[in-house]
Amino acid sequence: MYVCLCNALTDTQVRDAACKGACRPSEVQAHCGCRAQCGTCARAMLAMLRDLPATALAGYAAQMERPA
Repeated sequence: MYVCLCNALTDTQVRDAACKGACRPSEVQAHCGCRAQCGTCARAMLAMLRDLPATALAGYAAQMERPA
């Protein structure tokens, strides 16, 4: 699902950035190579980052590192 329409950022990209240490929307955007445009996504992105428990992030990171 799209979290940021201006930069076409998805929830998967937000989780990936969080697995790599992003804790704030600006860090997610930097990880994805973009920056805030209208700012509408910031609140939703921050809520996503806060709701992702460390165990879920660890499992997601392990899943992303598996060879195809």
